[in-house]
Amino acid sequence: MSGLAAGIRLAHFGKKVCIAEKHGRGGGLNSYYNRNGIEIDTGLHAMTNFIPRGGAKNSPLMKLLRQLRIPYDELCLREQNYSIIQFSSASLSFSNDFDMLKTSISDKFPSEIDNFLRLDSHIMSYNELDVNAPYVSARKTVSGFIKNELLVEMLFCPLMYYGSAVEKDMDFAQFAIMYKSIFREGFCRPEKGIRQLITLLEDRFKESGGELRYNCEIRRIMNSGGKTVAAITSGGEMLETSNVLSSAGSLETMHICDEKPANFAELPEGQLSFIEAIFCIDPGTNLEGIDYSIKFFNETDNFDYCAPDTAYSLRSGVFCCPFNFRYDERKNERMLRLTVLANHNSWRKYDKKTYRGKKAELSEILLKKCGELCGRTDLRQRLVFSDIFTPETVRRFTGHINGAVYGSPLKFKNGRTHTEGLYLCGTDQGFLGITGAMLSGISIANMYLLK
Repeated sequence: MSGLAAGIRLAHFGKKVCIAEKHGRGGGLNSYYNRNGIEIDTGLHAMTNFIPRGGAKNSPLMKLLRQLRIPYDELCLREQNYSIIQFSSASLSFSNDFDMLKTSISDKFPSEIDNFLRLDSHIMSYNELDVNAPYVSARKTVSGFIKNELLVEMLFCPLMYYGSAVEKDMDFAQFAIMYKSIFREGFCRPEKGIRQLITLLEDRFKESGGELRYNCEIRRIMNSGGKTVAAITSGGEMLETSNVLSSAGSLETMHICDEKPANFAELPEGQLSFIEAIFCIDPGTNLEGIDYSIKFFNETDNFDYCAPDTAYSLRSGVFCCPFNFRYDERKNERMLRLTVLANHNSWRKYDKKTYRGKKAELSEILLKKCGELCGRTDLRQRLVFSDIFTPETVRRFTGHINGAVYGSPLKFKNGRTHTEGLYLCGTDQGFLGITGAMLSGISIANMYLLK
C-alpha cells in the first residue's frame, strides 16, 4: 500500500516511476484471493482512520485522498457497528463515536474518567508525526495519567494488536497514532473488500503514467560510494536509478544492498507474528446476538503482548465479524476471523507433512474458540470452508524476517538509510495500518523525491 501510494504521488509530478511487485497481485500482506466463489481479504480485519464524507479536512484519510487525488466516494467505506475490549473481569465498548468509549470507561472505571480525559487531551495535542522524536515508553506515559492497571491494559490491547512491533510496550508516538486511528476515528471496510482499494490505487498509478511490474522481485540494490545506482530484478534486469523507495522492511532491504550499514549486525529483528484463521459458515446460521464488528479479548486481566513460547497462544486475540459493518446491503456470507499471537520458530521447523497436520489440528482448535466467542457450539456442522495463515505464510508472502507482521521494533521515522538515494516507507518507517502505510509512502516521496 505504501509503495502504491508513493508511486501515484511521484507519477503525478511527472517522475519516471516503476513499481516492482514480487507477487502477481498488489497489496502485500493486505491482499485477496478467491475460494469456493468467495473473495477473501488477507490481513484485513478493518481499515482505521474512518472519517465521514465532508469530515475534518486535516484528518489522515482526507489528507491521503487529497494527495492521491481520489474522490472520497470511490472508496465506498462502510463503518463498524461497534467493537469490544473484553478482559476476564471487565469489558469496554467503542465505536466511531468517541462518546461510546468515554461512557463505557465512566461506567466501568468511574474513578478514572477524569484521568482518561486528561490523557486524551495530551494525546490529541501530541505531535506523533515528528520524524526526529526519540523513543518514549507508552506504558510509562499512560500510567502517568491512569492509575488503574486494568484500564491501562485494556487500552493497550487493540492498539498493540493493530500495530505494535515492540513486545509489552509501544513507542508513545506509535501509541498516539493508533489511539487517534482507532479510538478517535475508528474502523471501516471498503464495501467490496480490499481488492476495491488495491484496484483503485493501481489504476490511478497507471493512469498517471507509472509502470507496474508484477512477479518482479528486487534481488539486489547496487550502491557504490554511499550512493544508490541500480536495482537488479529476479530476472536479472538492471533498473538504473538514483532513487529506490523500499516498502520491504528495513533489514529485508539492507540484506540485498551491496554495501551494508556499519551497525547492520546490531539491528533488531521483529519477533511478533500471528496465526489467522478464516471460517466461512452457512449463511443461514443465526448470529443475531452478535452485532459487534470486532472483539479484542484477553483471558486474564494482565495483557502479555509478546511472542509465545509455544507455536501459538489463545490467551488473547482479535475476533472479527466482517458482516457486522454497515453495508448498504447485508452481506450474505457469514465469515469469522480469529487472530492470535504465534511463535515463528515453532512453525519454521516443521517439515511439509507435519506443517499441514499442525495447521489442520489448529484449525479445529480455533474453530472451537470462535464458537466460544460467539456462543455457538455447532460451528463445525455449519462450516462451509476454512483457511489458516501461519507466520510461515507471512514470511513467504511478505519476505518479512520471522514472519514479523509489523517489522522491526526499530523504526526509521525519517525514512533515511545508510545510503544516499535509498529510502524506507511503510512498516519500518513507522506509520501503521492501511491508511498509515499509504501516508508513509506519500510523506517519504514528498520529503525526499519531490523537493
